[in-house]
Amino acid sequence: MVGSGGKSAMGMPGALGPGSEHKSGSAFSKEGTHFLSQEFCDDIGPKKIVHIYEPKSKLRAIVVVDSTARGPAMGGIRMEPDVTTLEIIRLARGMSLKTAAADLHLGGGKSGIIADPDQPEEEREKIFRAFARDIEGITEYIPGPDMGTNEETIGYIWDEIGRGACRPRVMGGIPLDEIGATAWGLVEAAEVAAPHAGIKLKGARVAIQGFGNVGGMAARFFEERGAVIVAASDIKGAVCSPAGLSCARLTKARDETGSVSNLSNATSQPLGACLNADCDILVPCARPDCIHDGNLDQVKAKLIVQGANVPITFDAEKKLHDKGILSIPGFIANAGGVICGAVEYYGGNESEVFPAITNKIRRNVEELLHRVKERGQYPRQTGLEMARERILAAMKYRR
Repeated sequence: MVGSGGKSAMGMPGALGPGSEHKSGSAFSKEGTHFLSQEFCDDIGPKKIVHIYEPKSKLRAIVVVDSTARGPAMGGIRMEPDVTTLEIIRLARGMSLKTAAADLHLGGGKSGIIADPDQPEEEREKIFRAFARDIEGITEYIPGPDMGTNEETIGYIWDEIGRGACRPRVMGGIPLDEIGATAWGLVEAAEVAAPHAGIKLKGARVAIQGFGNVGGMAARFFEERGAVIVAASDIKGAVCSPAGLSCARLTKARDETGSVSNLSNATSQPLGACLNADCDILVPCARPDCIHDGNLDQVKAKLIVQGANVPITFDAEKKLHDKGILSIPGFIANAGGVICGAVEYYGGNESEVFPAITNKIRRNVEELLHRVKERGQYPRQTGLEMARERILAAMKYRR
């Protein structure tokens, strides 16, 4: 484990986050120093787990560089008050798999800032600039936007250290949220997978869990291809309608009232209603492990396209597959964002983004489903094998 910029590197799980198992305030136990990586390391990584504390700004952050075998470790910055080291480790591995599955010349990383994202912008700017200075020495990590952050975040970081992906257009970047890069990939994945689930995309009933940057744009793209949005949710509630919900009205309700659950002439539903909505396609775009053994029996969809990173536990995913519910893993389906970041990072322009996403995601979903059918495996297991093959092949040429 490596500390950054002279800041403290604390070696206990959860030491910077809520529910920490280590209460003494020290990185040492009676048995001696605890090396965090030993609990999670395998033949791929993680290469670095960095905990940052900046006394003046009170910045608390986690950076994980999982793999650089195929190139620099690209991954978003997640800003949440309850983000944990384990969550960032898992997400960083997801990025390694995602970049490899998309056949990009990149590795995988992730970072988390332990703070409330709903702060005044001037306070957010101070935090992001402090974070940028503290990761300047972690040169193999390329930050991008994620939950609680956006293109403006990368703008501040770029201004400090000249590094980042998906910065604002006015700074020469390609703003992935503005153009809907991740969402475009989800719809491409759904279109390829739909026949394997016994459905057609046109006329399919779609539920969007997490109507944010990704989910909102996905709803728009699904609607444009003839699908019907029958349920949507955000952190404050859900709304469902078998007759269909207008994406434009959902977006307006979210932007003007703070939640899609406030949509006029619609009945607000409990937060979990989106997951058990009567639909053909479920698109979970929120936090990890939203679908688990405790609620998987409520899922009615025939196809799940994972917009979030690891939104379903592996056990739940296997049980859903055994019930005939096809699920496309997040590191395959939601790679549109990192493909966009790669296009920008390697000097491409905005006109290249959607064709690159279409080409890579459709090809990877087709290969995934071919292998699933041929080998009788679970989709996530098959996708992991595809990505690991590519990472390990690259590692042969690394010291």
